[in-house]
Amino acid sequence: MSRIAARFDDLKAEGKTAFVAYIMGGDPDYDRSLELMCGLPGAGVDVIELGMPFTDPMADGETIQLAGQRSLEGGQTLEKTLAMVRTFREVDADTPIVIMGYYNPIYSRGVERFVAEASEAGVDGLIIVDLPPEEDDELCLPARAAGIDFIRLATPTTDEKRLPKVLENTSGFVYYVSVTGITGAAAAVAGDVAPDVTRIRDAGGLPVVVGFGIRTPEAAAEMARVADGVVVGSAIVAENATGKPVDEVLSFVRGLADGTHGA
Repeated sequence: MSRIAARFDDLKAEGKTAFVAYIMGGDPDYDRSLELMCGLPGAGVDVIELGMPFTDPMADGETIQLAGQRSLEGGQTLEKTLAMVRTFREVDADTPIVIMGYYNPIYSRGVERFVAEASEAGVDGLIIVDLPPEEDDELCLPARAAGIDFIRLATPTTDEKRLPKVLENTSGFVYYVSVTGITGAAAAVAGDVAPDVTRIRDAGGLPVVVGFGIRTPEAAAEMARVADGVVVGSAIVAENATGKPVDEVLSFVRGLADGTHGA
């Protein structure tokens, strides 16, 4: 059983919803982002999404775009992002790590090389926003053959005709984008999301994690009542961008985690 599946099974047994936190690798520099990453499990984070910076994002709002720019200007690379995972694994062998980003850096490195290095480093899953199911031979299937879950996005516009194709080779969980648009652009409404969460869960048999538009403990708690997991990204990235001490950012994360788990 993968770390991701095991974590969701454990939380389900405890009657809890998973709290998933996104941070941008290398924002604003390697050392601070690594310190933040290593502190996330202690702040109540169940699954870590580690952003892989890219110059031309298509799904990210301004907050995460700027984080990616800061990261790249600070010298972050794909190799350094994987190094963060390796270092994290020296102190935490249990928390699932999902790399989230775009295909170009992986393609440039070479799929075979990337998959081998990611597996060795301790990566559990991939969310690659710009690779549709029609391109599963490109990365999805090699990743799954190496034991790395490939997590798909579903959206409010993913209809009954498209959904089976989206779910075909998906593993780990399904990431449901709660709003049409980019990250951080609008507030998610649990009542609007609930029917689609049920529909996707019933169709795929996988946990459904909801992200985009969740910024507060109250919003996280509301969404946790209808989903198997809640993702917060832009709000954490924005808090980190203030330059506050990492402990204060982790305190903010703890509030979100408590809101999620308390539901």
